[in-house]
Amino acid sequence: MRHTAGRMGQVLDRLQAVGIAAVGLVALGGTSVAGEAPDFDRQVAPILIMRCLECHNEAGAVGGLVLTGIDALKRGGESGEAIVAGKPEESLLLERVVDGEMPPKRQGHSQKLSEPEIETLRAWIAAGAPWPAGRKLDRDEKTTAVRAGRDWWSLHPLERPGVPSTQRADWAKNPIDSFILAKLEAEGMRPAPRAERHQLIRRAFFDLLGLPPSVQEVDAFVRDESPMAYERLVAKLLDSPQYGERWGRYWLDLSRYAETSGYERDQEKPGAWKYRDWVVRSINEDKPYDRFVQEQLAGDELPERNEQTVIATGFLRLGTWNDEPNDPQDYKYERLEDLVHVTSTAFLGMTVKCARCHDHKFDPIPQTDYYRLAATFWSGPIEPRKNELLGGPSREELGYDVLGWTDVTRDPPAFHLLHKGELSRPGPVVPPGVLSMIPSLDKPFAPPPAQSKTTQRRLQLASWITDPRNPLTPRVYVNRLWQHHFGHGLVSSSDNFGFNGQKPTHPELLDWLAAELISGGWKSKPIHFLMMTSQAYQQSTIHPDHESYSKQDADNRLVWRALRRRQDAEALRDAMLSVSGQLDLRVGGPSFQPVINPEALEGLSNSKTYAAPSPASEQGRRSLYMYSRRSLVHPLMTTFDFCDTTQPCGERDISVVAPQALALLNGAFVHEQSRRVADLVLASASQDRAAPVEGAWRRVLARSPSKTELAAALEHVERQSLRFRDDPEVDTLALASLCHVLINSNEFIFVD
Repeated sequence: MRHTAGRMGQVLDRLQAVGIAAVGLVALGGTSVAGEAPDFDRQVAPILIMRCLECHNEAGAVGGLVLTGIDALKRGGESGEAIVAGKPEESLLLERVVDGEMPPKRQGHSQKLSEPEIETLRAWIAAGAPWPAGRKLDRDEKTTAVRAGRDWWSLHPLERPGVPSTQRADWAKNPIDSFILAKLEAEGMRPAPRAERHQLIRRAFFDLLGLPPSVQEVDAFVRDESPMAYERLVAKLLDSPQYGERWGRYWLDLSRYAETSGYERDQEKPGAWKYRDWVVRSINEDKPYDRFVQEQLAGDELPERNEQTVIATGFLRLGTWNDEPNDPQDYKYERLEDLVHVTSTAFLGMTVKCARCHDHKFDPIPQTDYYRLAATFWSGPIEPRKNELLGGPSREELGYDVLGWTDVTRDPPAFHLLHKGELSRPGPVVPPGVLSMIPSLDKPFAPPPAQSKTTQRRLQLASWITDPRNPLTPRVYVNRLWQHHFGHGLVSSSDNFGFNGQKPTHPELLDWLAAELISGGWKSKPIHFLMMTSQAYQQSTIHPDHESYSKQDADNRLVWRALRRRQDAEALRDAMLSVSGQLDLRVGGPSFQPVINPEALEGLSNSKTYAAPSPASEQGRRSLYMYSRRSLVHPLMTTFDFCDTTQPCGERDISVVAPQALALLNGAFVHEQSRRVADLVLASASQDRAAPVEGAWRRVLARSPSKTELAAALEHVERQSLRFRDDPEVDTLALASLCHVLINSNEFIFVD
């Protein structure tokens, strides 16, 4: 008994580790009352699905044995009959599991079934191996130790959980705080104190605008003692046009935005910038997220189609484009893979493209699902057309000069599954459809109405993705919002909600936020406001118990403090332009061509085709509007972890490496901005010796220097003055050196 209990405990531990709820011994294979047949669906089926079907399914019948249906089970495999109804001791299946030969030892599996599981199979066979009529087992029904089933946590129906009660009810400002605090209290932890006001305004500005506050804005906020000062600040920032620019960049990462096609010639995608502006405008207008999704996938198929909804379909056109592939026919499927991948990653957080060649190894996505999704975008011959259009008319045929999409025909030819993903091995015809992982929403696509000029497939796909009953879409979206505000998502693998991804640290909070999004009409700004006005968000980066808590939760997954974060590439460049007075806040329009060091062009086969830099009057625009060329990303952007524009990216790499320090110390752009800060400061500073130093500090760091800092800075300026004493601009050069030091400081580069 001790041995059986121990083994059962190991099974329970393993199942819980992969996300399977322990519902009692009976559901996990516990023995039934003597003489009674075990309940097939509750007791027998879970054993066969979780322990046997990985190898003995119709797609891969090891030893010729298939265990998905009663007829196949009776036929047995290469070794003969698998079971003899009513005679467990003569049944080969039971013999193999009793001996421990099956299931085979492999990663994630225990070598032998537990005694309760074996006894359940024994009792079932003894009772005649009853199998419900028409019942067919599916490997994807249940989550196992090695793969997710349709009962995986992210596929559970979305329900709004109750807000937990906490011991420190006074700390919670909104439901987010209650969820965070309840988890902390359960772990014997407490949240950090509130951040200083000057830190809080800087954090809010960078989070919502990607820009630093001015010293005047910091001073005014610090002096404002009204109880709603911070809430008014957040509301004001959400209404700023720079909000859409900041958060639009995150979406452009996901949509693999660039303005060229990649590959050898890297030709331009004319009008791609209009999609960028559509994203910024949609976010500023707080377009409901369900509508935001629908326009990008099917803006040309919407009843109220207009120029802007067609521009939105640029989402489908932004991928790389090879105008001379080795095999044009095979390249059709490469392009479809890009569309399946970006759609499933951006909106669903699932790695569907893994099922192009075979059933997904870890998630409940059969190969047919991949081709159903791909068929949604299959609108006939996929050929190079004017403006590299994939499966659509020329730009003239659209009434709009945009990088858009629409179908060639409402009746495309049949679309075939490819065995092993190989063009030379066509399989059965696959109709367009959605992923089967949510059975309640899995239904065939309807044919297009008689008056429609398109297939209407993408519109049906968009409707499925944004159906309130689809739990993935709202969970993935609110997790992305949380990630950018708190430094990591409640699900840290923001692009993978499948088996190989991470489980949520606060699943109830994730579902509460997702339900709140839907009930609020899919509006994003209220969710931003909730997150940013929570006490959890306003915590300091420093905690009194930092040393002990770091041992308990090194990654701060429980949100016991705020995370200090380095500015991303765009925010860092824009911040330098802001403090130097050179930032141009014009919104939208064609991109500017940045200044690129000639050395960066060396070795590029098509370097002569690169456009000349835009005029100096354009170089102060925000980094969002920098021309995005796939074959050569601006070196400063690359150094500070700009995303890979060939793939959807939900979270950029964050590195701290030597080239970053070298770029800030030696880069011409940084030196230019330091010089401009010095010019501004000297133009308004008094003759007092300390005034320029004070001015530089307030300009760059939005605060006054301490006495120690002031003394060190004065000494530095004096040394630099001696160095440049023969130069007529000695004062400017000496102060520019100090400004350069401040721009290189952690206080400028990082946000607390």
